[in-house]
Amino acid sequence: MKVQIEHIIPRRDALLGLVRAEGLTVAIEPAGFSEALQQVLVARQDLPPELETRRQAVRDLLRNGRYKPTGRAKPASEYLLREAQAGRFPRINGPVDVANYISLQHMLPVSLWDLDRAGSTCFRFRLGREGEAYVFNTAGQQIALTDLIIGCRVDPETGTDVPIVNPVKDSLATKTDETTTRVMACVYAPASAVSAETLANICQDFAVWLGRCGAHVETAWAVVQPEQTSIL
Repeated sequence: MKVQIEHIIPRRDALLGLVRAEGLTVAIEPAGFSEALQQVLVARQDLPPELETRRQAVRDLLRNGRYKPTGRAKPASEYLLREAQAGRFPRINGPVDVANYISLQHMLPVSLWDLDRAGSTCFRFRLGREGEAYVFNTAGQQIALTDLIIGCRVDPETGTDVPIVNPVKDSLATKTDETTTRVMACVYAPASAVSAETLANICQDFAVWLGRCGAHVETAWAVVQPEQTSIL
């Protein structure tokens, strides 16, 4: 199934790395994954200067309007770094674990969502509007989306868009579960610290790991530039 991605975030330095995978079995851990993850967990006990620079650049990317990426509003990649350094790195299922691994390895926030639960083949990335919010956990907690970079499902009938993901916390409505077989992922990257070529290599590696989450997984990926629409 082809998926369309629209990038209308009003920033010239916002790069999006999109990865699609279909035919997954979420209970499958990719061969060699635990070993690769352990290496990254050890490496991230100290953050090298180049990744510290990238961490700051990601925060700068999220500074739009009234949104301030600090405290509980900081990028998800920083949460994963904290958990890794505390020996509490989360393990959820194959695709989610791969997404978290990619995020920690490259210090870039990553969103992952279930394509079937999203119910659309078109997704639009923009800044959150005044008053927009969604529930992000089973406790019913909400995250305010005003001025935050967000990804939306576009209704196939009306063309209206509904927020489902962002670089901080993804919506509960489209998270993976034991029935998930098709996912999309987005790597949010600041062009000041990550080139399009580097992001392409990250997406390719991401797709390879997702491709190991099942016997017959189809993958595709693309780097989407500002004001660009891509199909993958």
